[in-house]
Amino acid sequence: MSSKPVVIVGPTASGKSSVAMAVAQAETSTNSPIHIVAVDAMQVYRDMNIGTAKPTIADQTLVPHHCIDLVDSHERFTVAEFKKSATIAVESISKLNGRALFVAGTGLYLTAVIDDLVLPGEFPETRIALEQESNTATLFARLNDLDPDAAQKIERSNRRRIVRALEVCIGSGKPFSSFGPGTSAYPDNGVIQIGLRWSRDKLAQRVEDRVHAMMNEGLLAEVTALRNSKQGLSRTAAQALGYRELLVHLDGKMSETICCSPRTMVPSRPAYQVGFNQ
Repeated sequence: MSSKPVVIVGPTASGKSSVAMAVAQAETSTNSPIHIVAVDAMQVYRDMNIGTAKPTIADQTLVPHHCIDLVDSHERFTVAEFKKSATIAVESISKLNGRALFVAGTGLYLTAVIDDLVLPGEFPETRIALEQESNTATLFARLNDLDPDAAQKIERSNRRRIVRALEVCIGSGKPFSSFGPGTSAYPDNGVIQIGLRWSRDKLAQRVEDRVHAMMNEGLLAEVTALRNSKQGLSRTAAQALGYRELLVHLDGKMSETICCSPRTMVPSRPAYQVGFNQ
């Protein structure tokens, strides 16, 4: 491993965390120990443990972990805030003569850090006004009018990204796409990225096993407690894979059998992209 972080990437349930733990433990005897940095948009939330496959307390005791449990689940958290936290983590690891191993579950967060993305500012009042529009298709059409280049790169159903792009277009007076290529560019940043690949059939079985294991560990109770808490879940936290489906179930709109089906729990996108919440 070089002075730059090394990154492990791969789809949901591909074993990224297990590989990282094995590598880190194998290197514990060196003078430059490995620290794991979780690059995951949902592991930043406290009390969201089972459904995010967050490192256990035992794992965190064995190997230092960073960028987990940064905010409460009712709080809003942005990619800019993650970039700042990850940068601080890497700097602190370097001061300890350690090496950073990124476990990347969220592509946008990873790109923000290793490619040093230029991130537009926040325009809260504009965002609040946009959120009043319940029809995501209407918002997408508006974005397509204002910034067709940005609209081309965003899924029509990805409300969070559509609102963010519109917020920047309207708030800054500049197209969202003018702030850089975002995740569509792959500069030579010198960062080694190691990808874990499985056949679609084997990956589907691993996802199914994970869903059943999480339910047995108490995922439904975890989601119920978060839903019934005084402050509830933030809009972003409520969209977490597994949590979103169980919240629909708890609202009486989907049976537990259907909502816990791996076919429901996994986004309908190519297997190598699953788990990258861009």
